Amino acid sequence: MTSLDVTYGYNAAPGEREMRALDSIREVYGIRRIEFNEAQKTVKVEFDASRFKTDAVARLLRQAGLDLTEAVALA
Repeated sequence: MTSLDVTYGYNAAPGEREMRALDSIREVYGIRRIEFNEAQKTVKVEFDASRFKTDAVARLLRQAGLDLTEAVALA
């Protein structure tokens, strides 16, 4: 298993419906952790890179209703 992190920016804070959908993403095999930073409006996802690519992770987040902007490069 190769663990990777990807961080995305988002526009609108997730509501109750989106948070329930995001909870179901945590059940997906290969998704290890989802963390929100409300101050920076970012969401960081730790995932198994042998099972997912970053675009598949973004697709899961968008399907849950999160209004993603772009991947954020961390310094």
